Amino acid sequence: MADLFQSTALKDGKRIVIKIGSALLVDAINGKIHRSWLESLASDIAAARARGQEIVIVTSGAIAVGRRHLDLPQGSLRLEEKQAAAACGNIRLAHAYQEVLGHHQISVAQILVTLEDSENRRRYINARNTIETLLRVGAVPLINENDTVATDEIRFGDNDRLAARVAAMISADTLVLFSDIDGLYTADPSKDPAAEFIPVVRQITPEIEAMAGGSASNVGSGGMTTKIAAAKISLNAGCRMVITRGERTNPLDALENGEKATWFLPEATPMNARKKWISGGLKSMGEVIVDAGAIKALQEGRSLLPIGVKEIIGEFVRGEAVSVKGPDGAEVGRGLIAYGSEDAKKIVGLKSTEIKDALGYIGRDEMIHRDHLVVE
Repeated sequence: MADLFQSTALKDGKRIVIKIGSALLVDAINGKIHRSWLESLASDIAAARARGQEIVIVTSGAIAVGRRHLDLPQGSLRLEEKQAAAACGNIRLAHAYQEVLGHHQISVAQILVTLEDSENRRRYINARNTIETLLRVGAVPLINENDTVATDEIRFGDNDRLAARVAAMISADTLVLFSDIDGLYTADPSKDPAAEFIPVVRQITPEIEAMAGGSASNVGSGGMTTKIAAAKISLNAGCRMVITRGERTNPLDALENGEKATWFLPEATPMNARKKWISGGLKSMGEVIVDAGAIKALQEGRSLLPIGVKEIIGEFVRGEAVSVKGPDGAEVGRGLIAYGSEDAKKIVGLKSTEIKDALGYIGRDEMIHRDHLVVE
């Protein structure tokens, strides 16, 4: 495999988040789903999964579909009308995705999220674990903003940034934004014939941000500005991102075979970016004192198991950052703990097989998984 973060080949991705805009999915006049296009995408997804790639879909279109079924007026909707339209449209969208992917024996699982789910630490961990579990059992997570309960003040507001947050949350290595434009230009190409296409971006500079324009679609909420914001999130998370026109059939296959696109390439892998965030971007909320055997295991790249823990210090909740210290008090690492302090204290020194009896439920074998641990 090529160096992923120098690569503009879709096939080099392992975990791919695909964002689908409303204009691609829903007819602006009658509110019907573009079924033949969606069927072609399902065929592409089946092919990607057959070569070992994991796929997550972030979809727009719920309000656009639902408003027609509820016979809501054209033009801007009030907040409560948007919420009602989303409640109606989400059912129809999920059903359409399940039908087209079901033809390829692929299960779909819908997840509706709000901005708070990506900012509240416990809800962030729960959402990440749910998506990880769905991928592990072979389902395709179908994600949309929960417009039925989100207010204007607590919304993502567009699914470009939502898709980037999801990609960062699950350590995806590739984010595909299917849009009504084929990439980034130095100016709006519909207004400036001298606008030049930019095939690769490696850093979001003020000059890059200045190139962003508005949305050409009358059914979507995103534009190039939101895509650049998504690119910032993605690159910081070590995830490469691509913007391409998605309206042709089999859009993933087209991208793989040279469809015009702008690729945003990060400097680090998702894992490296995540561990940098854990080690330098999070405040330690407690301490986990471990024995010499555990230190040796951690230095060999293993997870921290309860049997190697001697003491828990402090009060914290599941998913928060804690310092891992040796018997002498020296910090040997930092990680995101899988248990709150109350439960962690109950399983200190236990074997993984003893966790259920101690807690009364089946917990994780690891107190801190190696993917969420940085060793000094």
